[in-house]
Amino acid sequence: MSEALWTATFHVADVDETQALAETIGATLDAGDLLILSGGLGAGKTTFTQGLGRGLGVREGIISPTFVLARRHPNLTDGPRPGGPDLVHVDAYRLSSADELEDIDLEETLDTSVTVVEWGRDRAEQLSASRLEIDLERATGQEAGEEIILDFEDEDEPRTLTVTAYGDRWAERPAWARTTDASATPQEGNQ
Repeated sequence: MSEALWTATFHVADVDETQALAETIGATLDAGDLLILSGGLGAGKTTFTQGLGRGLGVREGIISPTFVLARRHPNLTDGPRPGGPDLVHVDAYRLSSADELEDIDLEETLDTSVTVVEWGRDRAEQLSASRLEIDLERATGQEAGEEIILDFEDEDEPRTLTVTAYGDRWAERPAWARTTDASATPQEGNQ
């Protein structure tokens, strides 16, 4: 496995800030980029992907692909990035290994789309040496997913997002990972 090039940690106050950060990141992504999202149930992985989709300029209506495993969201010709990459959104929660992820045939779209794999840790790293791994954690002092969330009324709470970059594609740290914006500030001391 390749070594991490840099890490940026962001503190976001709510869903709007989570999606705004993701939209900023999405606007900088290219075809072939892979993002692996990790975090417990209710951590905000799909919420993050919705913002990412706005930044990419893909069709709205991004929901968790839990039961279909993967959804393709095409780029809008009249959107903010006409001709940009599509978004392939994968939910690997019910997959037990990287071998099962291979059965989805992501190889066909990996080079032409931005691919986001929720629950992808220890399953999706082999898809690309260059990737962003994004950990989302509820800022309530406990790991997201330690409790089963039945009431999503408090879902709009602060989160910590830790972005770790791997591979040549991310050798140069992008501007969003160096931001000084108070709503999404990288922690001091990040590499």
